[in-house]
Order: sequence, then structure tokens, then C-alpha cells
Amino acid sequence: MQLIDKDLLSMQEVRELVEAAKVAQRELAAMNQEQVDRIVRAIAEAGVRNARRLAQMAHEDTGFGIVDDKVVKNVFASQGVYEHIKNMKTIGELSRDDSKGIRTIAVPVGVIAGLIPSTNPTSTALYKSEIAIKSGNAIVFSPHPTALRCILETVKVIRQAIAEAGGNENLVSCITIPTMEATDNLMRHRDVAMILATGGSAMVRAAYSSGTPAIGVGPGNGPAYLEKSCDLPLAVKRILDSKTFDNGTICASEQSIICDEDMVPAVRAEMEKQGAYFLDDEEREKLGKFILRANGTMNPQIVGRSVATIASLAGLDKVPPTARVLVARETGVGRGHPYSNEKLGPILGFFTGKDYKDVCNKVCEILHYEGAGHTFILHTKDDAIVDYFAKRVPASRVLVNTPGALGGIGGTTGLQPALTLGCGAVGGSATSENVGPMHLLNLRYVACGQRELDDIRASIPDCSDGVCRTAPDLENVDIEEIVRKVIASIQKL
Repeated sequence: MQLIDKDLLSMQEVRELVEAAKVAQRELAAMNQEQVDRIVRAIAEAGVRNARRLAQMAHEDTGFGIVDDKVVKNVFASQGVYEHIKNMKTIGELSRDDSKGIRTIAVPVGVIAGLIPSTNPTSTALYKSEIAIKSGNAIVFSPHPTALRCILETVKVIRQAIAEAGGNENLVSCITIPTMEATDNLMRHRDVAMILATGGSAMVRAAYSSGTPAIGVGPGNGPAYLEKSCDLPLAVKRILDSKTFDNGTICASEQSIICDEDMVPAVRAEMEKQGAYFLDDEEREKLGKFILRANGTMNPQIVGRSVATIASLAGLDKVPPTARVLVARETGVGRGHPYSNEKLGPILGFFTGKDYKDVCNKVCEILHYEGAGHTFILHTKDDAIVDYFAKRVPASRVLVNTPGALGGIGGTTGLQPALTLGCGAVGGSATSENVGPMHLLNLRYVACGQRELDDIRASIPDCSDGVCRTAPDLENVDIEEIVRKVIASIQKL
């Protein structure tokens, strides 16, 4: 009875939150661009002020990652996102082309359902709040239960910032009784216009099957290719810095590395020099059985954990305390090859290829198995190599000479700063872009008449007897003479 009561309470809460969000969104829709931007700026500033406190709470709640890195993510998700979107025109008329008689007007979608994962809970709440309000919408969050406390505290910070900036605090709200029924009701609610889904594959699939328009993301499983021309010490540094950032909880982080066979000694030596630990065959087998569950999905016990914790849990006794990343040789892709899967922890698979063409084929195989449409990382000085891979790999983000984690989300690249990374049709996503404010509004086109129907009719040539007589540009053309010349040319051949 108690469980049933909890379910009923959570579903009632969803109804109340959506109704309050709908009222707040109507008020926001009456505001101008300057008023909306003031609210977004207030959220960004509040996110920065509270970045460390919220990072500490997220670490305490989930046990994932590193507090200092979570601070970076919170600042990125608030100030970094704001700096990129602050000058975007998102309210009212966006453009006008008098020569074509076209005006484009932004139309908010309304109330958005935002799913928040446990891997990046506070930063995702800050980011989604900013892009939702920037585009004129309200958002109701469904939090991951293990990160409920820190997400609720983040929402409290956001709501206070909204109120201080002159907005309705119900523009951002969060379910306080998280149940599967509550999330399902939120996604299917008749007044929810769109779902912004960040989380596990099952949750994203549920969002797409809810009947409500959704923007979801697939898993990341990005390989990183160390091509012969790369600056090897710098490339390895970028990879290890990326893979250890917040203990690998960002889905764009490298999941495997691959190099030409003749590069293996140099690559291994440089990686070991910088703190990578290569597992022997026994250790590789033992960890491989631990990182995946029986159904082939990632073991949550490795997510966001340190090398020392993972080694202890998996019974790896020889891993030195100085090890930054665990590296395992992998010979295949798919079931039975656990290091070819996504691993949201400091673990890397290690692949080799005969040459860059063979490497490209293996990269495509890895991504088609898991991570299609997400991210591929390439370290090279050869532009021709970049072109070759960019035309072939099934990834929406081809990152060149940059850390995967921060590059994919737009921290070290010029991509839209985002914590929701679209994977395109190949990855089962509605977009291949980093999701920003422009994805959360519709465009209304005002189109003025340019010609009359009679003009269109008059422009259509009459070719009923083989001679086009009325087309303006063909009026003086002797079709029969042209045909005769063509026949004569053919006969000469």
C-alpha cells in the first residue's frame, strides 16, 4: 500500500508541476529578448557561485567522479553555455528577407520534460535550464533517484535566481518523488510539448516511444586514433587527461585507442610513461568479466570510480597506486569483447590496425556496434587523414587533436557547449548536433505573395504537339531544327 501511495503521489505531483510550468511559460512568452536574457544570465551567475557546493553534493550522492572536475563542469554548464548563447536571437522575429517576402518568427514549444542522469546531475540541470528559458520555454525535471538531493538543490538555486531576475520560479521545477510512473506520466502529459532526454539507452528509448516529440542521445563509445604523424606525447596527454576527467563520466570521453601495428611499442611506452597501466592476459580476463553485466550492459559499479576502486572491486592486486588509467588489449568487437563497449570509468580498450584504412574499418565497426553517431577522436598532423576519416566514420563529432571529453561537449572546441549530444539518424537521435536553444523552438514563417496563379499558368510551356510555344525563354526556338541537327550528329557517329 505504501508503494502504491508513493506512485500516486508522484503522479499527482507531475500534474501540479506541469500546470504551474504552463502558467510560468505563458508569462515568459510575453517577455522580450532582454528580459529573457536577464533571467538566463542570473542562472549562469548563480551556477558559478554555487559550483563547488553543488559539485560536492553530487559526489556525495552518487560516489561518481572527482569534485574539482565537477566544479569545472558546473561552471562550463552555467557560464560557458551562457557565453555561447547570450547573443542568440531567440525571441520574436529572428530574420526578415524583404526580397523574398519572408519573415521568420521564433515560437517556443512550451513545457519541456528534462531527464537528468546521475553521471552529470547538477551540470545537466544548469545547462538544460539555460537553453530552455533562452528559447522561451519552461522545463520540468525528472531526476535520477540516486542524485535526487543534489538535483533538487541545483533546482532550488536556479529558481531563486529566476525570481531575483523578475521571472516566475516555476519556469524550472523538479519531481521530488521520483518513480518510473512519474517519469512516464511526465513524458506523456498532454501539456508537455517536448522531451529533452539525457540518460541511459532504455530511458531514451522510452522518451522516443512516449508519443511526445523528443530529443534524445545514444551511448558514447568513441575510439581515438593515434595516427603516425601525431605529436605522440601531446596526444597521449590529451587522451589520459580526458579519460581521467571526472573519472570518465562524460560520454564523449575516449573509450578505446587504436594505432597502426608498427606504432604499438612507441604508443605503449608513452602511455606507460604518463601513467597508463597495461593489463596482462589474466588481469584483462578478470576485469573483462567485471565491467559488463550478464545482459551485456555496463556494470554500474565501474561508473565514475577511480582506478584504485575498480582494481579493488575486480580483484586486480598488481595495479600500482600511481596508475591513472587501465588499458586492455582487445582483438575483436561485439559480444565477448567487453573492451569494445562504452566504459564510463578510467578504462581503455587498445586496438591495432595494419594501416589507416584498416584502422578506419575497425573504427566504423566499433561505432556501429555501440556509439553510432556519437564521437570519434583523431590525433594527426595530416589533413588528408582528417578528410579520409571525416567522410567515412559514423560519428556526428570528429574531434581533431583535442581531448574527447571536453572537445565533444564544446569545452575545448568551437562546438555548441552542451551536455546533450545528438547522434543523428544513425544513432537513433532526432539531431546530430550538440543541443542548444534553437533546437527547443519552432520557426513560424510569414510568407507574402510574390506572383499570381495566372502568372504561373502563363509560364508553363505547351508542348502537347512536340513544340514548346509559350515558355518565355523558348518562344523563338525552332525545336524541329534542333532535333534535325541532333539526328544528323548521331548519324555521323
